[in-house]
Amino acid sequence: MITVSNLEVQFGKRVLFKDVNLKFTPGNCYGVIGANGAGKSTFLRVLAGEVDPTRGSVSFGPGERLSVLKQDHFEFDRHTVLDTVLMGHQPLWEIMQAKNEIYAKEDFSDEDGIRAAELEEKFAEMEGWNAESDAAELLSGLGIKESLHYSLMGELNAKEKVRVLLAQALFGKPDNLLLDEPTNDLDVNTIMWLENYLSNYENTVLVVSHDRHFLDAVSTHTIDIDYSDINLFAGNYSFWYQSSQLAARQQAQQNKKAEEKKKELMEFIQRFSANVAKSKQTTSRKKMLEKLTIEEIKPSMRKYPGIIFQPEREPGTKILAVDGLSYSTPEGETLFRDLSFTIEKGDKVVFLSREPRAVTALLECITGNLQPESGLVEWGVTIKSAYLPVNNTAFFNSDLSIIDWLAQYSTDTSELFLRGYLGKMLFSGEEVYKKVSVLSGGEKMRCMIARMMIENPNTLVLDSPTNHLDLESIQAFNNSLVSFPGIVLMTSHDHEFIETVANRIIEITPNGMVDKYMEYDEYILSEKIQGQLDRLYAGE
Repeated sequence: MITVSNLEVQFGKRVLFKDVNLKFTPGNCYGVIGANGAGKSTFLRVLAGEVDPTRGSVSFGPGERLSVLKQDHFEFDRHTVLDTVLMGHQPLWEIMQAKNEIYAKEDFSDEDGIRAAELEEKFAEMEGWNAESDAAELLSGLGIKESLHYSLMGELNAKEKVRVLLAQALFGKPDNLLLDEPTNDLDVNTIMWLENYLSNYENTVLVVSHDRHFLDAVSTHTIDIDYSDINLFAGNYSFWYQSSQLAARQQAQQNKKAEEKKKELMEFIQRFSANVAKSKQTTSRKKMLEKLTIEEIKPSMRKYPGIIFQPEREPGTKILAVDGLSYSTPEGETLFRDLSFTIEKGDKVVFLSREPRAVTALLECITGNLQPESGLVEWGVTIKSAYLPVNNTAFFNSDLSIIDWLAQYSTDTSELFLRGYLGKMLFSGEEVYKKVSVLSGGEKMRCMIARMMIENPNTLVLDSPTNHLDLESIQAFNNSLVSFPGIVLMTSHDHEFIETVANRIIEITPNGMVDKYMEYDEYILSEKIQGQLDRLYAGE
């Protein structure tokens, strides 16, 4: 249990949040959301004791242990993988070290024997005899092979380190668990394992994540950091989003009677509760919604970008034909070879690969930014495409202001016209004169989206479109692509994005591809398809 009393955090004149009074209780997982820069990570660091609050306090239940997902990937480079995980349970690790020191003595005294016996008793109480096997089980669940368990952390790559540090945080089932973006660099199978693990976790969990599917799968509550306030809501992210949208619409309906509004909200809660019962969420989450009062559902003050793509013309029958496409890295590593496929009208395709460089190279080839080793790329004459690359650095090596930067991509360069698009992307007032070279990653992405909107494309080519965006922008982008009447060709790691947008999946390997018209959830859960992919990746 974590109790927050009269919490205030202020940096200089900026008040991040104030007068926060919350209690986080066992058996619940709290998804922490908020715009970029709102203070989500800072809030977790305050709870962890890494940042001192300006005022107020944070307290834990008697004898409770807190565990935090470490962000420093080099901290444990001199330790073995298994020891790194064991160090996640600090009291147990200290007992293990103390035991080893005593047993290593050459002149073992009676006092040493008494001390060793005391340590052994505490060790047994903590189930220390199962510690290594429990740690190994966590590592395996997170995709770290047994052959790496005794390797030094410094020998692992970045993705492997992320998994080990996550195992460290989970080890020993701490009473209170703080996770900041735990799904970063995890593949879909590992994320599914983590979802299942946390869904059945019986202690207190707080998690910051931009992954809406993950938040929906694990959260019983939503913590919304919104303009210096921190508010607690029952239900997961989707419930918070849909209910706050409904409340906002009702607020705008001045003529609607209170009884009608109450009935509408009650029907919404009942529908959502029914969906929860069918999901992996526990019964406690369903009970939360059943106890919910109408007064607790409030409109959010959050601003969402207005992302609207309006094609200049409808695409014709010929969209894109790719024939015999091959590409290898300059070092000679084959990313894909002899790829052939045709994009049809109405297609919204997600390209997947276990090698991220492969899907990026494919999109760069079909947009003409990269020369393939062999093969042909033919676009239909009616197609007007807009491309969002994964790396947009080259676009912003400039001293131009935001408004002058956008003017480069528009036939109408009047300030009024350009401000219309920038306003939709939440750039207002004097902000439009800010130099693009100093923008944050999220601001640059919003500029790139404005650039795409102004081109009126009928085909969107998107490489990791959710990168650097906050949840509001991701949600708005997602909604826009669902309703977009044209063609979408994209890569993404966002489960919800893929599931709701894509109607076709093409997964590319060095030895061929799998091409399916089906839903993403069905695709990843199909043993037949996953077996086929394993063989292709292995070159069998």
